[in-house]
Amino acid sequence: MTLTPPNRAPTPPRSSRTAPRRSRPVRVAEEIKDWVVERNLKKGDRLPSETELIAQFGMAKGTIREAMRILEAQGLIETRTGPGGGSFIGEVTADRAKALLANYFYFTELSVADIYQLRKALEPELVASLAGKLDAAQIAELEAVIAQYPEPAQDAEEEREQHIASLVFHRRLANFSNNPLLAFVVSFMARILTDLTVYRQLYDPPNRELYEKGTAYQKDLIAALKDGRAEDARAIMRAHMETAEALMQLQEAKVLRRFIAE
Repeated sequence: MTLTPPNRAPTPPRSSRTAPRRSRPVRVAEEIKDWVVERNLKKGDRLPSETELIAQFGMAKGTIREAMRILEAQGLIETRTGPGGGSFIGEVTADRAKALLANYFYFTELSVADIYQLRKALEPELVASLAGKLDAAQIAELEAVIAQYPEPAQDAEEEREQHIASLVFHRRLANFSNNPLLAFVVSFMARILTDLTVYRQLYDPPNRELYEKGTAYQKDLIAALKDGRAEDARAIMRAHMETAEALMQLQEAKVLRRFIAE
């Protein structure tokens, strides 16, 4: 397989450059990515051998290997050993992408209010787009999630577990969307709330009224989705998000600064 470097734009004058100079392995890794894009390679397609890459770029074996390690760490290639082995196009999983994005937010002061500002904007539109379009199996999935918490929590720890379980409901909805970007963002926010959120003031004993209100929203939403009532679904989710945000404020919820696993 011949690896032809992609066409490059003219090098800008030195005075206009602001980015730091990249190492040789990084530059080679970027050129390989450009080559993959130009050829529209898919998951499982084989990349040139190490010998071919060395000859193509005129780089030392160590530089090529480091470039491939960079691509492998990014999830863009997979290396297999043994007969039929080599380097192949990989696929960045949603879990890896979420973990990397969460790592970015480790260095910022992300708040619960930040998350709910986005949830209130996106999730009502998500459910409105799904109204009347879910099949019986998808509706059954949502109903099965609610069935996991049929009774109010008996103590603070069980209440926290119900909070986490209820977020699965929103991740399921996200997975049903035909818009991959919307699905990813909604699912990512649910992941942050699941893995990085702590509650300083969980109710003890738990608040039965809040439990009943939350489950009622979810059941009403399922009914609206079944009936194809997009405006009702949008309004129900909006009210659900506003109630959930108010509850988290009362419970002094906080997003932790730590990394999440892939």
